[in-house]
Amino acid sequence: MDIFAEITGIKYQKIFTSELKLINDLEFDINLIPSNCLLSYSNNNLSFGICKWVSPKRTRSYPYERVYNILSSSKKISVIPVIKDEGIKGDRDFIQWDTISLMSLLDVYVILGYYDSATKHKTRQDKITNQKFNSGYINSKINEIKNYHSSALHWNLKEIRESLPSLIDNVKDSYQNISNELNVKLHDEKGIDKFQEIILKGLNNFMENFREKAHLAQTREKQTIQPKEVLNTLSKATITIKNYLGGLYFFTVDEVSIIDNKLYLIESKHSNNSKLPSLSDIKDGLLKMILYSNLENTKLNDNLIEQIPVLNLSSNKLLGLIDSSTHNQEEVNKFSHQHKLSNKQIDIIHTLFQEANTNNFIVKIGGI
Repeated sequence: MDIFAEITGIKYQKIFTSELKLINDLEFDINLIPSNCLLSYSNNNLSFGICKWVSPKRTRSYPYERVYNILSSSKKISVIPVIKDEGIKGDRDFIQWDTISLMSLLDVYVILGYYDSATKHKTRQDKITNQKFNSGYINSKINEIKNYHSSALHWNLKEIRESLPSLIDNVKDSYQNISNELNVKLHDEKGIDKFQEIILKGLNNFMENFREKAHLAQTREKQTIQPKEVLNTLSKATITIKNYLGGLYFFTVDEVSIIDNKLYLIESKHSNNSKLPSLSDIKDGLLKMILYSNLENTKLNDNLIEQIPVLNLSSNKLLGLIDSSTHNQEEVNKFSHQHKLSNKQIDIIHTLFQEANTNNFIVKIGGI
């Protein structure tokens, strides 16, 4: 089952509040701040919502949650390592075109950074940990964004064209220094050289190369059930989203269902031990809802169809089901009392249902 849709813009009212720690620009060091915060410049009343990723790979450490937390800021920045090498016995990940595209869709400025220090892993040979960004480089890019008056999309494209090729040289030099200093073997530089060649051939080459890889990864993921996904029909589907510039984004929907000629796009989060999935899981799912609730001209196997996004939260410790599209206060109270939910969990449900009803998607909460 293949789904194709378009996005011409993002309209979304975020109800789930995120308390961002306020960091003064004089105290700012990318390595010392929380994973997401508010960076304030008191001298000109300017502030940025800023989040940092620990890897360019989107499936590590809930980067979508971090992005979700800063979305209410007037100007938003994601700091992402362009490459992360954990050593020959660990992973090496590269920034992907679709990550930058997704940030552009959400109007988030991307600063591609690089690590210039690390420590040797205590128990695993040829593996490094505790990697630190070159903070001076990050600060210089923030200063550029302060005086940049075009959109995040234009910034992100400019950075790929103008900054990324030389930044890769910094990555190679830094990792060579780390390898020598710690006496740790890292991955062969040939992989980085190949990546740099792709970038140097131009933006279109970068897009097409990673578009092909993303499509292959999407096809592989379609066959895979993750531990935090408990699905009713076990029916994954591919969805390809086209933006107004013609860029393509490849995703895998956890579950799909067709009822009364309506296509339900279901993102599933599951908990084995808690009554609700973690807040990180929930916010990760909400970022997908932002995308799915803004789809237009959705086609299923080349036929137009109305789509309805659904965030499905399940747990082994729940019985029954509550649904944001049909619930009332009495049903929520009964469900909460039946499962002895905490006040915090009840607040999460109310906020989720309000956000769902405001933005035209559905939240379902219940047992498997």
